[in-house]
Amino acid sequence: MSNALSNRIKSLPVSETLAMAAKARELKTEGKDIISLSLGEPDFNTPDFIKDAAIEAINQNYNAYTPVDGYVELKEAICEKFQRDNNLTYSPNQIVVSTGAKQSIANVAQVLLNPGDEVLLPAPYWVSYSAIATLCEATYKEIPSSIDTDFKITPAQLEAAITPKTKMIFFNSPTNPSGSIYSEEEYRALAKVLEKHPNTYILSDEIYEHINYGTKPFSFAAIESMYDRTITVNGLAKAFAMTGWRIGYIGAPEWIAKACTKMQGQITSGTNCIAQRAAITAVKASPEKVQYMVDEFKNRRDLVLQLLGEIDGFKLNVPEGAFYIFPDISDFFGKTIQGKTINNANDFSMLLLEKANVATVTGEAFGAPNCIRLSYAASELQLREAIKRIKTVLS
Repeated sequence: MSNALSNRIKSLPVSETLAMAAKARELKTEGKDIISLSLGEPDFNTPDFIKDAAIEAINQNYNAYTPVDGYVELKEAICEKFQRDNNLTYSPNQIVVSTGAKQSIANVAQVLLNPGDEVLLPAPYWVSYSAIATLCEATYKEIPSSIDTDFKITPAQLEAAITPKTKMIFFNSPTNPSGSIYSEEEYRALAKVLEKHPNTYILSDEIYEHINYGTKPFSFAAIESMYDRTITVNGLAKAFAMTGWRIGYIGAPEWIAKACTKMQGQITSGTNCIAQRAAITAVKASPEKVQYMVDEFKNRRDLVLQLLGEIDGFKLNVPEGAFYIFPDISDFFGKTIQGKTINNANDFSMLLLEKANVATVTGEAFGAPNCIRLSYAASELQLREAIKRIKTVLS
């Protein structure tokens, strides 16, 4: 009966990160000792002060439907957070709270994109960006980068990529999958290009902002000429170890926020009430409250870079944020390892899964076919063992 499915769903790819995680779980159930470095999920517990706020909300009998765009107290707290951390002035009517930042991004795309519109994706990019564009019946164009440019695009590349059909560009800093961070100077140079194209809107995904190792991320909407056409996306999943709580939000021009509220009202309505009450406490907290996680991620980053650096064929840069290493592994292409010929990053990623019992994600999913992504959101013991296995297989 698959012929009865809509063209929309048939055109939509499966998320590669979720697919690899599912494959790893399947092999684990078969008794294989799989170490998964595939999912972008902190391995810490949600901080106690946030859990306590959720328990208090339960005891206060928060159980009713919430406003579609979020509790006003949460939206006010988000406005305070934007001012404190990003030097951005938003009012509550410019904020929409959603079931995770992924829904926030999907809402924005749905309300701005028409069939045939074009979305620019600086590559590498998060796997769902292209799928969301496809779901909106838009086209997407990758703007390539490489490890040699720290996986960042140039103003000249952006200028060359824009066409009359370009409606949106998705920026992400710190970046998933590369961990790169665009500096204020780099963003301002890109903004100079976009100033010449007033019909192009900017989605700035800042979900990893607090996970940085000394280079403080800069918000694109803080560029005065870009504020009125930038949608800032953020959430609590990564920095606060709240992936399953599903809280994302946007700060946007009011007319876009209203449209997103209208869209969300016909799909999910308001976000989970208990998670929202806990989110008020999280958003109001100083980023220093979760610095212990960031410090540990930095230690793991340094460890993984050291250990991978001891394996011939891995070309590495030093990511400044997030919790991913994104090595260029193209030196292995054309070689036969453990009886398996490596033609591309997919082959290499499957080799590591099947022979080393280590799950990674192919860079092809992110628009970077020479790379693979490894998440170091895992214990030091697991990371050491995983890279030991990889080294054994490749040697």
